Amino acid sequence: MKILVTGFTPFGGEKINPSYEAVKQLDKVILGIEVVTMEIPTVFKKAIDALEKAIEAEKPDFVICVGQAGGRFHISVERVAINIDDARIADNEGNQPIDEPIYGDGENAYFSNLPVKAMVKKIKESNIPAAVSNTAGTFVCNHIMYGLLYLIDKKYPSIKGGFIHVPFIAEQVIEKKNLPSMTTNQIVKALTCAIEAISENKEDIKIVGGEIC
Repeated sequence: MKILVTGFTPFGGEKINPSYEAVKQLDKVILGIEVVTMEIPTVFKKAIDALEKAIEAEKPDFVICVGQAGGRFHISVERVAINIDDARIADNEGNQPIDEPIYGDGENAYFSNLPVKAMVKKIKESNIPAAVSNTAGTFVCNHIMYGLLYLIDKKYPSIKGGFIHVPFIAEQVIEKKNLPSMTTNQIVKALTCAIEAISENKEDIKIVGGEIC
């Protein structure tokens, strides 16, 4: 089996993106799953194009896209992506779509078909904060998650895919007071645990993971 794991280029004035900093350090094989990694541009539409080219080239069984969520305290395993681009800031090429559908023929939302709760449980067992998230935002992270699940729905039904948000790493918050961070090693460990959970769970587990608000 093979998994494709992607991280983003830096954006929003940051010099690094913790998603790719961690992704590129993953082991090449995790519990028998071959791990292929790549960096994708933080650019609307181009991100999905790059992802599809990688899927065509690598023919993975699983795909996890990883992105930065500065300000979050924990690893966020995303449950759902919505069919809307509503960019608070411009992407790395100056695009700033507002209230635009990602695909005109797509569903209003797509749900990850990865075992998201099993992934969270495995990460937390390694003493790393994690939770199922029900919002991937409306920037390029949601865009790529929706694009991935759209492609799975329309063209690659045998693939299982989803998205994980990671916090800032420590060096990004030196001048950002009161913002949480993790070490790169913690994020690498969390992503490793997520992949292990995918290997160990053909179906998701049923445990409490809902939010009040």
